[in-house]
Amino acid sequence: MPQLVDGPVRVSVPATSANLGPGFDALGLALRLRDELEAEVVPSGLTIDVTGEGADAVPRDETHLVVRAMRAAFDQMGARPPGLRLWCRNVIPHSRGLGSSSAAIVAGVTLARGLVAGGGLLMDDDQVLALAADLEGHPDNVAPAFLGGFVISGHDDDGWYATRAAVDPRVSVVVFVPPDPVATEVARGLLPAQVPHADAAANAGRAALLVAALAGRPELLHRATRDLLHQDQREPAMPASLALVRALRAEGHPAVVSGAGPTVLVFTDGPVHPVADWSTGPRELLARCPGGWAAHHLEVDTRGAVVTG
Repeated sequence: MPQLVDGPVRVSVPATSANLGPGFDALGLALRLRDELEAEVVPSGLTIDVTGEGADAVPRDETHLVVRAMRAAFDQMGARPPGLRLWCRNVIPHSRGLGSSSAAIVAGVTLARGLVAGGGLLMDDDQVLALAADLEGHPDNVAPAFLGGFVISGHDDDGWYATRAAVDPRVSVVVFVPPDPVATEVARGLLPAQVPHADAAANAGRAALLVAALAGRPELLHRATRDLLHQDQREPAMPASLALVRALRAEGHPAVVSGAGPTVLVFTDGPVHPVADWSTGPRELLARCPGGWAAHHLEVDTRGAVVTG
C-alpha cells in the first residue's frame, strides 16, 4: 500500500467556461477566479471546513464532491487514509456555468495525488484527466480546470483526450452572473435528442473558426461564437440570460452562455488597449450588468490546478 505524506497539501483551481458558443462539450477556457483548498491526512474521521460560495449549502460528509473525488483517486492509487481534514475557500459561484463542480473534482483528485508519496507516478496527468472526466461525465470543464488556458477535449474509442490551444494575450472576458442558479441537469434536459444536419455543420465550422479567433484573430470572435445547437434551446430555464446574450450580440459583442448557464460571458480585450472594431472595452460592458447580477472582468488563466504546498 502506498505511503501517505505528512503535513497538508494545498491546491488552487480556476473557474472555467465551457462551450463558448458553438463548441458544445468540446471547448473550455480557464478563467482567473480560483478556489483554494487544503487537505491533510489525520488519524481518524473526516472534518470539512468551507468558507465562501456554497458554504451554507454544501454537505460536510462523504457526499461532499471534493471528498468523493479524493476517495476515487485514493482507490485508483490503492491508498487508504485513516482520516482526512479538508478546508475549502470557494470563490467560484455554484450552479452558474463557471465550472464549480469541475473545480471541486479536479481539486479533489489533485489533492489526493499530492497526499500519496509518489502519487505522480501512480497517477499521471492523463489518468487525472480521465478520472476527473469520468466523475464529471464530460471533459470540457475539467480539462481547462486541470491544464489551464484554452482546451479542446472529447471522448472517442481510445478514451478521453484533451489538448491546449493558443489564446491571444489581448483576449479577456466579462462575465455577468445572475443571482439564481440553474442546475446543469435541468439545462441539459432541455436539449433535443437530434439536431438538423445543417445546424451541426454550421456549428462545426464556427467551432473551428473560434479556435483561430482565440489564437490571434479576435476580430472574428463575434462570428465564431454564434451557436445553433444548445443556447436557444435552454431559454426556458434562463430567459434573462438569453435576452442579455441577444442584446449584446445585436450590438456586436461576442456574447455566449457560459457552460450550462445562466452566466453570460462576453469576450473582450484588456482595459488599456481596446480594439475598436470588435470591443468597446470592459468598462462599458461592466456597466451593462443587470440589476442584482454580479459582473467580473477576468483574464484567461494559463495555469490549471496548482499545488502550492
